[in-house]
Amino acid sequence: MNQYDPKRGIALSVGASALFALLSGYAKLLAPLSGLDIFAWRIVWTVPGALLLIVLRQRLPIFRQLIARMVREPALSLSMIAAAALLGLQLWVFLWAPLHGRMLEVSLGYFLLPLVMVLVGRFYYRERLDGLQWLAVACAAVGVVHELWVTGAFSWPTLLVALGYPPYFVLRRKINQDSLAMFTVEMSLLLPVAIVAVISGGSLTMISGRLDMWCLLLPGLGALSTAALASYLKASRLLPVALFGILGYVEPVLLVVVSVTLLGETLGAQQLATYIPIWIAVALTALHSVRLVRLAPR
Repeated sequence: MNQYDPKRGIALSVGASALFALLSGYAKLLAPLSGLDIFAWRIVWTVPGALLLIVLRQRLPIFRQLIARMVREPALSLSMIAAAALLGLQLWVFLWAPLHGRMLEVSLGYFLLPLVMVLVGRFYYRERLDGLQWLAVACAAVGVVHELWVTGAFSWPTLLVALGYPPYFVLRRKINQDSLAMFTVEMSLLLPVAIVAVISGGSLTMISGRLDMWCLLLPGLGALSTAALASYLKASRLLPVALFGILGYVEPVLLVVVSVTLLGETLGAQQLATYIPIWIAVALTALHSVRLVRLAPR
């Protein structure tokens, strides 16, 4: 089992959140591609990036061992396929939402996700939370309850994010393999689906004469995706589940900023009543993280 490393884990988590927020705005540059097209091209360009990371970080023997184990152990193969499917849904909705004016709904899912992860950490993994963490959870819960009271229900993009990621992270911890090797296998398992989507969706025709797409935008999509996902998944192994969940508040705050400033979505008074308590939770989380880093052994 990997040892916790709060300093490195917090840095990777915050860095991944910033890259994910940038990625949500990046999707707009890829017009006229649809959300499914961008998802497919993201996988196509992420696989080479992940394989390159495997080589650069000298993880090729570990990667080969994982593949060999999957061949020998059907249960492990099924678990990896399930993990890839769960991750694929998240990658798709993340790129579909900004093209359909639904990014705020997805960002609300990311606001709700840390609460679910904290509950998983507390009641499934029996992790202890200190007073500051409980206060952050309480503030975030106020925002979530307000949203539920106003809307009567959460939209399906919100629920897909909030309830889809926790089983994915639990499954990854159960598999307990090298994070980068698992990520590369997951992307490789999604590659056939992505290739079918590219061929059947007509995106090859749409961008056939676009040198900016082939030379800059699509490779940039793969590079951003690889860096963000690899950092995020590594952080999930270096931090206790509860702390990893609470740090998840950073990403939706950045997503809201991108949604309002770059994607033209609006944030009304009722939404502010949802987001302000959660932003307070983010500030408390930042305070807790700083304190944790200071207490960590040097």
